[in-house]
Amino acid sequence: MTTASTPLDKWEMHPRHFWLRGIRPEAPIEYDPEVGMWHVYGYPETLEILSDPATYSSEVAARYVSPEQAAVAFDGNLTQADPPEHQKLRKLVGRTFTLKMVAELESRIAALTHELLDAIEGDTFDLAEALAYPLPVIVICDMLGIPREDRELLKEWADQSLMASTQLTTHQGDKAQEESLDTQAEAAMAMGFYILELVTRRRAEPQDDLLSRLVEAEVDGERLTDRQIVNFANLLISAGHITTTMLLGNTILCLDAFPDVDERVRKDRSLVPTLLEESLRYLSPLAAGYRVTTRDVEIAGVKVPEGDVLEVWFSAANRDARVFEDPDVFDPARTPNPQIGFGRGIHFCLGAPLARLEGRVAMNILFDRFPKLRVDPDDKPTFLTSPEFTGVWRLPIRVD
Repeated sequence: MTTASTPLDKWEMHPRHFWLRGIRPEAPIEYDPEVGMWHVYGYPETLEILSDPATYSSEVAARYVSPEQAAVAFDGNLTQADPPEHQKLRKLVGRTFTLKMVAELESRIAALTHELLDAIEGDTFDLAEALAYPLPVIVICDMLGIPREDRELLKEWADQSLMASTQLTTHQGDKAQEESLDTQAEAAMAMGFYILELVTRRRAEPQDDLLSRLVEAEVDGERLTDRQIVNFANLLISAGHITTTMLLGNTILCLDAFPDVDERVRKDRSLVPTLLEESLRYLSPLAAGYRVTTRDVEIAGVKVPEGDVLEVWFSAANRDARVFEDPDVFDPARTPNPQIGFGRGIHFCLGAPLARLEGRVAMNILFDRFPKLRVDPDDKPTFLTSPEFTGVWRLPIRVD
């Protein structure tokens, strides 16, 4: 456990995230006139915001599109819904996306991991391309009943939509926001039509897959509409794979930077689950989320007007020294570790159990197959450019 040579130092990743470099925010919340929103850095303040959806609304993206566009793009998207609509949607979706279903996937995830690693040739490879990306995508496609041969097409749409959506509320002016909206709309529409065709087929001929169960799900006599199913499936594909992809990549980055931790966890595999929790805290894949105030509020003694947008930095909250002892130390056995990498409250990530399962299975197999696993010092990783995410697009690995 050391901070002498962190992944941040080695690869100069995410320069805007100063809190990852041992620099503490001057205050738990501050206004940024350049982007016209508030930055929230503190852990208690973040929990307060996440636990009060009536005051801090998740319907942020709808501020930047017309009501008609919002109805099409976000109906069924849990991340953009407030109560009572959110509870209704989550209850319907929760009837199909169950912990039991996730637990039954363990052997399939293990087989897929071995299959993907078997395809590697040589002693250098891109971990993101070989495993971290395709593993969660194949699992989600299999769950939904999407043909595996279409996954590259889905990847293209998901990546376009994901990267565009992170620019909606931020940092590059009206023209850039318009271009981002157009890109996101085009990608979402293409994926939406594709999934809608599958939904139509499942209504006529149900199969043993998640799409069929979503079609048939019913609570209090109410079912999901086609649009809601399409948008939820879109969310699963777009956001569901990126968390596991970044979690695996970030964990390898940490083990590379802290070889003493790598050796310790290899000797004691019971630490793998807590290793992943520490990875989620130390390099949080979803670095930030957005909320908009529904009334005048006071956060950490600062008055925030109604209608202002908050950029809530989960990544910074996970380094809050008021909550985490030695927050810049990477400790694979950290206990307690109340990290909020998957969020909290009503918007706690529905796919968190699946991401944890995929991470645990994949890391154990990587340890089994590769006695030494290091980032290739001659081939620099490529990181996501969006500040709202912490992770790699490309992670060259050298193995013994």
